[in-house]
Amino acid sequence: MIGSLYLHVPFCARKCAYCDFASWATPAGDPLMTRYSHALEAQLKEVGSLGLLDACETAYVGGGTPTLLGEKGLGELVSTLREMAPRVDELTCEANPDSLTNTVLHAVCEAGATRLSVGVQSLVDGELEELGRLHDSACARERVRAALASGLDVSVDLMCATPGQTDESWTRTLEEALGLGAGHVSVYPLQIEEGTALDVRYANDPCAWNDDAVQAGRMTQAQVVLEGHGFSRYEVASYAMPGKQCRHNRAYWTGISYLGLGTAASSMLTLDEYLRLRSRAPQLPLPPGGCERIRLTVASDRQALAEDPRISGLSFSLEFLTGPQAVAEDLMLGARLVEGLDLGLVSRAHETFGSSLDAVLEGLLSDGLLTERGGRLAPTDRGWLLGNELFGALWGLAPGEVAAARC
Repeated sequence: MIGSLYLHVPFCARKCAYCDFASWATPAGDPLMTRYSHALEAQLKEVGSLGLLDACETAYVGGGTPTLLGEKGLGELVSTLREMAPRVDELTCEANPDSLTNTVLHAVCEAGATRLSVGVQSLVDGELEELGRLHDSACARERVRAALASGLDVSVDLMCATPGQTDESWTRTLEEALGLGAGHVSVYPLQIEEGTALDVRYANDPCAWNDDAVQAGRMTQAQVVLEGHGFSRYEVASYAMPGKQCRHNRAYWTGISYLGLGTAASSMLTLDEYLRLRSRAPQLPLPPGGCERIRLTVASDRQALAEDPRISGLSFSLEFLTGPQAVAEDLMLGARLVEGLDLGLVSRAHETFGSSLDAVLEGLLSDGLLTERGGRLAPTDRGWLLGNELFGALWGLAPGEVAAARC
């Protein structure tokens, strides 16, 4: 059964300079936000009526900027989620410091959120300006402290290899973030995506401040600082104090089924779960023979979704994975976790791929991307830094092309 739920809120007060996510600058009070959040509530009730949320244990409201919905909109959305997925015991809301008001904070606490993931990115004002963030460092510090005082678990999200950042300023951001008292820190190297404001701004610049060596150095720097303060890395970009790991984050890498609602939201479903959803959404095509896993992404835009929230009215893009393709994907995803590949998964993969798997694993071990640790095959520090090579080698075991469709 589906173990995790994601809701996508595609609204922002302003697009950040680096952002190519499915989000759009939206004026405060725009009625589209209210209609969209009501549409998500209607969809929660619809999929809940199918029993798809009965076993769901983690949920994440992301974006975009969910806190831009305000205390009423976000509070009602979280309350409806709680009602339709009563077994959820970890419920995270993304938040930007500038829109995380005391009233919004109170509303999400009252509605049943357990975690906040706060987009701090940097605690250096000049770096925040370069990234196009609306908050300054003082606002970020104050809002993280307020979130912690509310009793919620808090994650601080940080970004490295950004314009104007130095080794010294990065260390300062890490140290100051730790000083705030959050139990979870996520660290991401900036990716300059095509068509973003940063891409246009630096079109004729080699961006030496963002090259692979700088990114690797800053990620290593983060590991040293965070582990030196008692944090443990559990996933390629995430560190936590004992008991503070984000279970929803882990779910994406462990083969647990998840459902995504909202424009551009993605799901990963078993064949049975997909057919149950299809009973309410007949526009979804029948899966091809041999399919064991379906990935689907909502293709309807925010306006269309707000106007017609019925599951039967949505457009989707889909991928249909065979059993062997699903096993290869599980290997690739499992290699993102610090504990590495589960022995049961490796055994299943060996039954599927035989000597081909042996050759790939031997190559990864000899290249220093994997190591044997605690009876498992786990990524090394080199494997973290050369993730594309590690993940690509494991996914390369997948036979044939993944079947795709749109509806």
